[in-house]
Amino acid sequence: ASIGIALHPGDARDDAALLSNAGVAMKHAKSTARNCWQFYTQEINNVSREKLKLEMQLRKALERNELRLYYQPKVDLATGHVCGSEALMRWAHPELGMVPPGRFIPIAEETGLIVEMGEWVIREACQQIGLWRQQGLNLPVSVNVARHGLASGNLAGVLVEALQKHQVPPGLLVLELTESMLMDQVDTMARKLLQLREVGVELSIDDFGTGYSSMSYLKQFPLQELKIDRSFVKGAASDKTDAAIVRALIVLGHSLGMRVVAEGVETEAQRDTLHAMDCDAYQGFLCSPAIPAEGMQAIVNNARLRPV
Repeated sequence: ASIGIALHPGDARDDAALLSNAGVAMKHAKSTARNCWQFYTQEINNVSREKLKLEMQLRKALERNELRLYYQPKVDLATGHVCGSEALMRWAHPELGMVPPGRFIPIAEETGLIVEMGEWVIREACQQIGLWRQQGLNLPVSVNVARHGLASGNLAGVLVEALQKHQVPPGLLVLELTESMLMDQVDTMARKLLQLREVGVELSIDDFGTGYSSMSYLKQFPLQELKIDRSFVKGAASDKTDAAIVRALIVLGHSLGMRVVAEGVETEAQRDTLHAMDCDAYQGFLCSPAIPAEGMQAIVNNARLRPV
């Protein structure tokens, strides 16, 4: 149980206000830890009001065309060429400016808005792939799929519609899923992923190594890509334990026929270490942060990415 507590008369002087404040405290308890209790405070109330305000504004963000896709390049470690990109959602708020995803994605997931937003991301990414193809740039794009979006049952239909509308070869779209999603109802998930593979898109497991991985489960899924979480990549060049984990994950991915991508690469030492371990590609600030689509051509043509 999660319990919210409000005290009379300090928190409120009538029963309705006391119950309301206790409810605010209870929601805070559920969102932070669960199975705990939380006293009401004005700070919690302010956070709750701010969250409710953001939720109301987020519901209108799609129709007001306030959402944006930024793209972070993926770089082939063997050639130094850009070999793909990951589409990351941003919210261009009219008052708050560019709202980071960590602030609004959890709200979208709690309210179910993430399903509609996820479908928008797929359509927008396909449109951008189509535009790049017209410019002579065949660049695969990865998009993140939320648990709610996969469970909705309409994902395959949205994919087919978007790919056909913008004349995009399915192989240029990669769906990224988390470990926790894959390990929840494994048999059902395996069937859903096979349906998506029939559409022709590729599938990637994101942030690998941070969840509750099971090798016996992993082999059941039709995955083409494994992404190593930045928490391991950060110390790969300097920490023996991190290096051993990264090396093992690369061998595992290759043994299962997957390409391996390292996330969060920020230094040349990290890049060179990954190259020596036969990692296939990386993404991170060493190449570029996520940028608007119109800047991608310059990144692709950046000769500094090529190995010396």
